[in-house]
Amino acid sequence: MAYVLIPIIIILMGMTLISLLRGLNAFRQSLDVDEGHDQTTGATELQLKQNRMMWARIKYQLAAIIVVALLLTMAN
Repeated sequence: MAYVLIPIIIILMGMTLISLLRGLNAFRQSLDVDEGHDQTTGATELQLKQNRMMWARIKYQLAAIIVVALLLTMAN
């Protein structure tokens, strides 16, 4: 079973890294656009993308933690 869980952990860590980098890229792009943006109109598409990427990262991290906990409980 450990042979199945370890690749799953690696895949989840990769997905976490990808969502982190995509969120940081959206943040960087929004800094360039924010100079002329009126804050009373609501969130921009890039800000919404940042938020989606943050939640995706949190979900992937939670899934990875659960898999690590399963792996640790099987080790005993």
